[in-house]
Amino acid sequence: MKKEDAAYDPVVAGADREEGIVAVEHVPGKGKQGDSVVIFVRHGKPKPLVRREGFRPYFWVSDPSLLEGGPEPIEVERLEGEGVLCRRVQFDTWEQLQKALKVVRRRSGLPRSSPQAPYFVINDPVQQYLTASGKTLFKGMQFSKLRRLQVDIETYTAAGYEFCNAQRESDRIIAIALADESGWVEVLSGAEYDEAALLERFVAIVRERDPDVIEGHNIFGFDLPYIMTRAQRLHVVLSLGRDGSPPRVQPGRFAAAERSNSYPKALIFGRHVVDTYFLARTYDAVHRSLETFGLKEIAAHFGISAPNRVYLEGGEIAREYERNPEKVMAYAADDIRETRSLAETLAPTYFFQTRIVPMGYQNICVRGNASKIDALLIREYVRRSHALPLPDTPREFAGGYTDIFFQGVTHNVHHCDVRSLYPSLMLKHRIGPRTDELGAFLELLEYLRDFRLRAKDQARRHKGGDQRAYYEALNAAFKVLINSFYGYLGFGHARFSDFAAAERVASEGRRILHAMVEWLRRNGAKPIEIDTDGIYFVPPEFSSDEEMADFREQFRRALPEGIEIEFDGEYRAMFSYKMKNYALLTDSGEVIIRGAALKSRGLEPFQRRFMEEMLRLKLEGRDAELPQLKERYIAAIRGRQWPIRMLARRETLQESPEVYREKIRSAARGRNAAYELALKSDREYRAGDQIAYYITGSKKNVSAHANARLTSDWNPDERDENVEYYVAKLEALCRRFGF
Repeated sequence: MKKEDAAYDPVVAGADREEGIVAVEHVPGKGKQGDSVVIFVRHGKPKPLVRREGFRPYFWVSDPSLLEGGPEPIEVERLEGEGVLCRRVQFDTWEQLQKALKVVRRRSGLPRSSPQAPYFVINDPVQQYLTASGKTLFKGMQFSKLRRLQVDIETYTAAGYEFCNAQRESDRIIAIALADESGWVEVLSGAEYDEAALLERFVAIVRERDPDVIEGHNIFGFDLPYIMTRAQRLHVVLSLGRDGSPPRVQPGRFAAAERSNSYPKALIFGRHVVDTYFLARTYDAVHRSLETFGLKEIAAHFGISAPNRVYLEGGEIAREYERNPEKVMAYAADDIRETRSLAETLAPTYFFQTRIVPMGYQNICVRGNASKIDALLIREYVRRSHALPLPDTPREFAGGYTDIFFQGVTHNVHHCDVRSLYPSLMLKHRIGPRTDELGAFLELLEYLRDFRLRAKDQARRHKGGDQRAYYEALNAAFKVLINSFYGYLGFGHARFSDFAAAERVASEGRRILHAMVEWLRRNGAKPIEIDTDGIYFVPPEFSSDEEMADFREQFRRALPEGIEIEFDGEYRAMFSYKMKNYALLTDSGEVIIRGAALKSRGLEPFQRRFMEEMLRLKLEGRDAELPQLKERYIAAIRGRQWPIRMLARRETLQESPEVYREKIRSAARGRNAAYELALKSDREYRAGDQIAYYITGSKKNVSAHANARLTSDWNPDERDENVEYYVAKLEALCRRFGF
């Protein structure tokens, strides 16, 4: 936060105002020496200042007797308040803390994951230190001043294989593309260096440029594991840490909306690793606008594609490298430019969250909003030496108001949105967790809500440039947090969860939205759809802009005090299909598609393209052309006019093939084409990997898992795609829409 914008409120940003901290690392003690942390502070100099501070790990318990039989704590602090967890116990080392926890868990008799356990620990020493000290990273810094290095590799895959394999002798790294925030780009070419020298030069550049953050697209899932495996085979020391240490890997978990994946979490001492693939998935969990999570497709979506960029299919890279290595290097350079631009588009939100939330930046980028709110609240309870409560007992309750009032195509559609409806209701009616004895929940929410609205207004005042980007990033950072406060109340593992409070908020929200819909109807408007806090509707016909402005003003005045509405969209037409599934036609002719039923990643590319063309025809009132569209696509399928990627399906493995195999053996699930192909492959697939395949055969009713073939095995001279199967899929799609 800029000092001229707001004071450093200790509840919001922590009590310690030290600026310029770019990293904190935990260092275990040796012998009788206690643990410590190493702090890296940047004050506008190329190299950060480094200092060491003592660190005492801690956790909370309800009763000190639970510690009997374990390591003796160096301090047992009696906390104020009525919370069940009324003792905070401290130890010299993290090792002692873990031993004490083991004793407490055994004596409590509850599962480790139970939210009702009579103990609680922040299971990250860096987060513990930041929580207790009141420090946060990046205070007083701007995102543009963060030293960031982007990394992307290209690999050689031996002929006959679909994917590269770092363990295969013939496969190797043939390019390492690097860039940073200054605009610098360099591609290390395998045509100039052997692979060992390539890796050694990469390490040297990282140490020379000394980034605070290393960014990449799918860097956890591909680039770093591949680099680490090849370095190990070639006996190259990857001294990438600020202390000269190599990366460490531990199991990680990432969740976005309803999807969750494990991943190999790389840790580099003194630096943060940020994966733009994860940032894109989190973005899409809210916006539902990305068709795939590939770098090129995402760059095109955001309008940040490298100018005149080189495009190569993944399967072409090795063969192109043999013919023309310079083209592969140009392709790698374009990839790294897009990675940098993508990080600059998505990462500032997390940067600004890191300035207030007591977590490392790398964790901020993968942790859910409930965890961040928890961290903010717990820090305040630590600051004021107050006891922590147990989470509320989970139960079902009625959620937000969603409804659909019209299906089909309508024109002159407007959208209105209640500004922070649930946060506004919580503040208006002072609805917070009953166990929050300090009132920190509402204090924090009010500060963030007001600050976010000021940032949004500032963004509107600035027409462009760095100032607008700054305020837009602030707005986005705080918007996602404050809109999660309601969900936090109803999250079973939240430390201050309160299901009765969540139910009351939802009930108040439904009452207001029902009243808004009725007001629109009484005043001649036609509601189309409502989704939690936004309404699509067709306004009455007006003869002037003044009449429309008056209509909107009357609508605003009809709302209860403290509830604000904004009109944030007008569209030429809307196709309302079913709840949360619709298409919009803008005045500029752009078609915006929302909802899994209309834009599912489970559709093959030809189906998605067909849907886009079909929806445009509907929105433009050209339904008479739909039969021609259908026949054109059927002709293309039967005439085998498309490359196989138009028919291929790409799936991400949500679990390992070994887990899938065991579930098949125990009849716990049905067979799946992607997993069957993974099991047949010589590549070691794991959760998170993608497989592209198509269906062979001659009949429309075939089992996909028995007739699937890898896209990389397709031969354009001997086409074997199942024409009848794909025609049947198209016809089924048309029947869904009545033609």
